[in-house]
Amino acid sequence: MKTTCTHNMDVIEHEIDEYEKVLEFIDSDHGLRAFIAIHNTRLGVALGGTRFFHYDSADKALTDVLRLAKGMSYKSALAEVGTGGGKSVIMADKNHTKTPDLLRAFARAVNLLQGEYICAEDVGITASDLTVMREGTQYIVGIPHLKSSGNPSPFTAFGVFMGLLAASFKKWNTRSLKGKKVAIQGVGSVGRILAEYLFFAGADLIISDINQELCREIAHRMGATIVSPQEILTVECDIFSPCAMGGILNSKTIPNFKCEIVAGAANNQLLSSEDGALLQQMGILYAPDFVINAGGLINVCCEIEPEGYSATLARERIELIYERVMEIFDRSEQQGCSTNDVAIQIGDERLKKKIGKRTIPPVFHH
Repeated sequence: MKTTCTHNMDVIEHEIDEYEKVLEFIDSDHGLRAFIAIHNTRLGVALGGTRFFHYDSADKALTDVLRLAKGMSYKSALAEVGTGGGKSVIMADKNHTKTPDLLRAFARAVNLLQGEYICAEDVGITASDLTVMREGTQYIVGIPHLKSSGNPSPFTAFGVFMGLLAASFKKWNTRSLKGKKVAIQGVGSVGRILAEYLFFAGADLIISDINQELCREIAHRMGATIVSPQEILTVECDIFSPCAMGGILNSKTIPNFKCEIVAGAANNQLLSSEDGALLQQMGILYAPDFVINAGGLINVCCEIEPEGYSATLARERIELIYERVMEIFDRSEQQGCSTNDVAIQIGDERLKKKIGKRTIPPVFHH
């Protein structure tokens, strides 16, 4: 562990196997304690969202950023966007106090890496927050600007919807979701938009979120049934869609599932790789999260192309998620292993052979 002081900020370098760079930033004057993890850049510079969240300890924040950064390596590889795996977390206090000074301090931390890591929106960080951060660094995507891609949530939701259609076709030989019961855990920025896609596709919605006011609004607009955060894990449905935090698929929760498909937007849904095999043993078809929730990543990566952002190109690239998921389902069936293991195999192969490596440096048009 190595500590330096730069621009009134303590920078602690953590040496962790399999990770290219893991840094901790502390700026006590502005209340900042944050981690940036770069897992793998064989396909391009690291790109991943910034999470603002209250962690019980620095160790838990570090564990989270490591899991998220590694997940981004595979998400990027499967999405063929030519970026590497990186992620960052800002430790919030119990009141989730977020000030412009704190955001600017984090932006300075990002800037210290001089383009090795590009940040974006994630849990707890809004588009307006990114605008403030832009004051301190150019290495940022997804800000509300005419030359940027803006809010990635609609594109993330669209990718998850493509994954749901693929899972439906694999399981029931139809892309129609009419009359299917879909239980959505978490109806935040992505979950609520996914709910709209499903509503207009004719699905019957069951929802749960800690924000009860939001649940009531969605229930009113889309005829959804509200259940408690505990009940959503055991409710009888056709599809369970985790759209909240990670680790929700584990040895304690999976045996109680009453669904045929699991497909959602949350990152790191499996607590361990063995949980993917457990889902398979129970006959539950799992659409790997880092494959179907890549729509937001694909969208912001269109922003750093030399010709600039194109929403049409983003949509067309996200539609390909359907084919990628179908390939994973078919290979899983042929090999007799879990869909998650197959997705990891494909990611490892692309990383090893540098398939889809970016050849042109990212351009920040904003």
